[in-house]
Amino acid sequence: MNQVDLVDFIDWSGVECLNQNSAHSIANALKQGYREDDGLNVESDADEQLLVYIPFLQVVKLHSLAVKGPEEEGPKTVKLYSNREHMGFSNVNDFPPSDTVEFSAENIQAGKPVVLKYVKFQNVRSVTIFIEDNQSGGDVTKVQKIAFFGTTVETTDMKGLKKIEDH
Repeated sequence: MNQVDLVDFIDWSGVECLNQNSAHSIANALKQGYREDDGLNVESDADEQLLVYIPFLQVVKLHSLAVKGPEEEGPKTVKLYSNREHMGFSNVNDFPPSDTVEFSAENIQAGKPVVLKYVKFQNVRSVTIFIEDNQSGGDVTKVQKIAFFGTTVETTDMKGLKKIEDH
């Protein structure tokens, strides 16, 4: 199954990021061109936590997640919630995450994709990313890149139909 970068399927009008430093916003980590530039990042403001809500233009299946950040301020514990809208810092711990990823310093600097619990991300309309802490335990978290890889549900079905026709 070919996993594609889902950047083209993000509904930018609905993207939200709580506790971001307004001078270093979430677009720096998500948008194509910006996220490839290590000099640009999203930075936390009041403390080390960030809560990012990303809606998609169509239903997707998430396969893997790439997160890149600096050695010290890069994210460590990242919790993902599928199809949970309007989460805030006050209620984020009330819900079990669909998946939790613990990034090593090495992994966060390389920004290599990490495979998610695929069964939990089959019909995803939106994903909420809760960045709980960072590598050094400091007050500021910096994220240079966030990228999701997977397939759109419609595309998957079309490929399945084509395969049947081939036989």
